[in-house]
Amino acid sequence: MSILRFDPFRDSVSQVDRLRHELLSGTRTPASLPMDVWRSGDDYYVALDLPGMNESTLDVTVERGTLTVRAERRQAFDEDAAVVVAERPQGSFTRQLMLGDSLDANAIEADYRNGVLFLRIPVAQSAQPRRVHIRRDAEASSAQAVAENGHATKGELNDSVPHQKHDRRLVSSSA
Repeated sequence: MSILRFDPFRDSVSQVDRLRHELLSGTRTPASLPMDVWRSGDDYYVALDLPGMNESTLDVTVERGTLTVRAERRQAFDEDAAVVVAERPQGSFTRQLMLGDSLDANAIEADYRNGVLFLRIPVAQSAQPRRVHIRRDAEASSAQAVAENGHATKGELNDSVPHQKHDRRLVSSSA
C-alpha cells in the first residue's frame, strides 16, 4: 500500500528545467518541498517544510487520487532594488502525492505552524482491519449447502446467515 509514487523520468526532467531556470534568471528555486511521511495507527502523516511561506499562499487540493500542495514565496525586495545576493528560493512551489484507494481523501486535515505544513490522511474505513464472523455448527452446514449449490433460497438465507447487512449482500451477490 503506497501513499506516493516515484517517477524517475519526470523528476530528472524537472531537475534540468530547474537548473536552466536558475542559470537564466539568476534566482534559486528548490528541487522540491522536503517532506517526511509516516504511519501511526489508522492514519498517515505528512510534514512538508515550507519556511518563509505566507499562509495565504498555501493551497492543498485532492483530485482523482492526487493530493497537490502549492505554495508561493515572494521576493522581499522591490524590482528596482540593487540586489547584492539573492540565495533564498522564490516563486511557486508544488508537490504531488498519489493517494492509494485505501485512503480517505475526503477526511484529510491540514495544519500549518512554524513553517511546516502537517497533513493527516486517514485510512478509509473499508480498508481497516476487521473481524470476520465464523459460523458454527448449524450455521456452517447451511452455509456449506449454499457454497455447494451456488445459491440459497430466501428461507436458507435467513436461517443460515447472521442478521448483518454485509453478510446478506455477500451471499445474495453469488446468486
